Amino acid sequence: MDTLQKIQAGIKNLEDIKKQIEVLPTGQASNIVEVLLAGSLKTNASDIHLETKENKVNLRFRLDGILQDVVFLSLKTYQLVLNRIKLLAGLKLNIHDIAQDGRFTISVDLLPTFSEQKKLDAKRSSEKVGGKTDTEVRVSVLPSAYGENIALRVLNPKMIGLDLKDLGFPEELLKIVEKEIKKPNGLIITTGPTGSGKTTALYAFLKAVNKPEIKIITLEDPIEYHLEGITQTQVETEKGYTFTNGLRAILRQDPDVILVGEIRDKDTAEIALQASLTGHLVFSTLHTNDAAGAVSRFIELGAKAPILASGLNLVIAQRLVRKLCLKCRQTAKLSAEQIQQIKKGLNGLKIEIKKLYQPKGCQECNQTGYQGRIGIFEMISVDDEMEKLISSSPFHAQVLTFMQKKGTLTMKQDALLKVIGGITSLEEVERVISE
Repeated sequence: MDTLQKIQAGIKNLEDIKKQIEVLPTGQASNIVEVLLAGSLKTNASDIHLETKENKVNLRFRLDGILQDVVFLSLKTYQLVLNRIKLLAGLKLNIHDIAQDGRFTISVDLLPTFSEQKKLDAKRSSEKVGGKTDTEVRVSVLPSAYGENIALRVLNPKMIGLDLKDLGFPEELLKIVEKEIKKPNGLIITTGPTGSGKTTALYAFLKAVNKPEIKIITLEDPIEYHLEGITQTQVETEKGYTFTNGLRAILRQDPDVILVGEIRDKDTAEIALQASLTGHLVFSTLHTNDAAGAVSRFIELGAKAPILASGLNLVIAQRLVRKLCLKCRQTAKLSAEQIQQIKKGLNGLKIEIKKLYQPKGCQECNQTGYQGRIGIFEMISVDDEMEKLISSSPFHAQVLTFMQKKGTLTMKQDALLKVIGGITSLEEVERVISE
């Protein structure tokens, strides 16, 4: 068993990471870095933050999208840790006043988290979670008032193995997605802010359509996870390999399915739409607040409305909400005002509100009351009526009105249905969705 795997085996939660770091001597920077990396993998932390203060350094992990304090390091210890991370990432040790970016790769067995192991034990399963794999760590060093801060993005391969059914789509919406990704051509867009699960959703789509008889090529900025059986390319702006030029080059490679990391400009939008009309299934993302906003965003970029109407198959707007920890969630006592708020948000959906839950906190969820995340969604499936509307270059408000008349499930409604189903809490929905 290698060092990182041994360390993972002794970690259940953030408190264990704190204890392991506190017992290490000051000079053992390599061991501290190993605990950081093993701890992030074991707890499924997406990021590690080391933030310099006047007299100490704050270590925090981002779990389920929220930063959690782990431990404070002395400035002396941190300087050694900083140098060790710089060495691993190939950064210059003698540069302290400019930002630096780098990366390194670790190869380690990914052990199940505490909760994953409990589920396996409950099933008496011998199923292996994880396995020896390469994990990329991206490093950003930023000078600040009290020294250099470090942010590590840990690209844990466990986080991309999701099937469509694991994303959180309501049954009706899941059927729409499954139908649309089976089509041989058309454009499917996921939209939402940074960190809303767009890339995870796109990778799940690729996993669902990936077959030996079809050719899939991606254009990403950057490549986040390596996918078996798929040709992945990365934007290299300084070399002229932009989204626009890259997409043109990919079309000459005779692909069946194309993933474009993001549509940012008119040229990329037009080429993606043209590809969707000439026998290619195209997946991509936009940054808009809702599904209706994707239509107006394309038009703002300069896409021709009739071409957009013909090429666009599906728009999925999404956010991520934290899931209540099933071990410790407790019944919520809501006021009449809160119940009325939920009914108003459901906007006519006739759903009986029997019991709602709220977070509590326990060892399994690092005292947060939440464990894992799930998507909340709304969709535009482009049928004949919607195609006609898009052809007229509608404003955002016109698309919203049309969706409301058709009774399209809104993101707020999907979120509240997950509250009523005991999956998440009302306060979490309020945190994620602003009116």
